[in-house]
Amino acid sequence: MTLRRTILGFAGGAVLALGASSMAFAVEYTFNLQSFLPAQATIPSKIIDVWADQVEEASGGRIEIKRFASMQLGGKPPELIDQVIDGVIDITWNVVGYTPGRFPSTEVFELPFLVTDARAASSAYWQMMQEHMEATEFKDVKMLGVWVHGPGVIHANKEVNTPADFNGMKIRGASRQVNALLKQLGATPVGMPVPAVPEALSKGVIDGTTIPWEVTKALKVPELVENHTEFTGPMMYTITFVLVMNWDKYNGLPDDLKAVMDDNSGLAFSVFAGGTQADADGPSRQIAVDRGNNIVTLDAEQSATWAAAAAPVYDAWIAEMSDKGIDGQALIDQAKALMAAY
Repeated sequence: MTLRRTILGFAGGAVLALGASSMAFAVEYTFNLQSFLPAQATIPSKIIDVWADQVEEASGGRIEIKRFASMQLGGKPPELIDQVIDGVIDITWNVVGYTPGRFPSTEVFELPFLVTDARAASSAYWQMMQEHMEATEFKDVKMLGVWVHGPGVIHANKEVNTPADFNGMKIRGASRQVNALLKQLGATPVGMPVPAVPEALSKGVIDGTTIPWEVTKALKVPELVENHTEFTGPMMYTITFVLVMNWDKYNGLPDDLKAVMDDNSGLAFSVFAGGTQADADGPSRQIAVDRGNNIVTLDAEQSATWAAAAAPVYDAWIAEMSDKGIDGQALIDQAKALMAAY
């Protein structure tokens, strides 16, 4: 119950902060936050803006976070984490899979048909990040939050019911593990950042894409393809996100403002972020419904057939992790246990 109260309190904290910061101060610390999606997309508008506004309010106006969407400060999406490390920007959120193989432990949450709930997975992800990743794979950045999105969905130019339907299709994947899944299922995986999806679909570079419903609105995917395949039970896949800050900028804050950053980040924020992104699936899905698109919802038995076909992805991943000195099976077991306990 304590965990749930903490998490439920995150979104309400912004309202409380308004009252707590009635005696505003002049801005002392200004940080830029660059991301790759347009400002009106779900993550920038409903997650990052909420977080940044809350930090600003809780600081009494001493911290300002300037937000730059759609890579306005330059560079490409896969470069964002290095931009933070190098001090080119101060804060970013990004898809971990845009830097394939660099943060291997996060991939446990991208394994097929493992995650059933974005909030539970985001909670487990934060806890495992602190235990296994913060001081190792992510040692070069200050970790503020981690989360996953809701169910991955297939959006294609033809109806997809079985793995056999993937044969000969070029399907966009968001990460190394999603691409491994697509290849295992018979598709030709095409890796690209999500902003490139609309043009790739419209020009026939790809036959379909795997993304959650939530982002299809911003990308206008229901206008570009008319077929959508979703699953019952565990998600076909999800991908991992991080919100990170430059260490020097964080360490340059006085202790009371470090506390503001820390108090508004972490577990509660991570669960809020994953849940908010998953909750946005429904309204975006409705756009495809209203257009009369063909939405195929595979039942539990059909979905289990896909899961069985995807099983070799686990063995390959565990073997790869072993080569890196990482116990992949232990990460899988811990992720399952933490998600079940949520």
